[in-house]
Amino acid sequence: MLQDIQKDAQQRMQKSFESLEVNFAKIRTGRAHPSILDSVMVDYYGSDVPLSQVANIGLEDARTLTVQPWEYPMVAKVEKAIMMSDLGVNPNTNGSLIRIPMPPLTEERRRDLTKVARNDAEQARVAIRNVRRDANSDIKALLKEKEITEDEARGAEDAIQKITDEVVKRVDALLAEKEASLMEV
Repeated sequence: MLQDIQKDAQQRMQKSFESLEVNFAKIRTGRAHPSILDSVMVDYYGSDVPLSQVANIGLEDARTLTVQPWEYPMVAKVEKAIMMSDLGVNPNTNGSLIRIPMPPLTEERRRDLTKVARNDAEQARVAIRNVRRDANSDIKALLKEKEITEDEARGAEDAIQKITDEVVKRVDALLAEKEASLMEV
């Protein structure tokens, strides 16, 4: 019973951490990376699909992405979808190949992105603490119903706290890494 609570708490905390990783992948660092285009949806014969399902995304150099649609009629739709996304990039089309140069980040924009990253990390910490609170309230409910002893409850709460500390430490490390890559020129 206590193991189930701990396992559930650990899984939910891990999901919060993975969500933070996804959010950090969307914050661009000035370097070109194919994951920047993960959120771009393209109209493919009436339905919206991710860009990666209609085109090959690659790197030309450190600051340029290439997008090669698999079907020639999709070139204009892919280019329009990239322009309509809120990525702040301007695609250049050359036949069937779309090049996306990544503009260098200004110092002010780097600071803004760092603030966004810190906010995302704080949201993840709050979510992790909420999971800890839920797990501890489940443990207290078991104690109140006399299904476990006080020592078992205290031990379970300590275990939940250790899991929480470990995941928060990983969030802090991920944030430090993201801040370093954002401030790198």
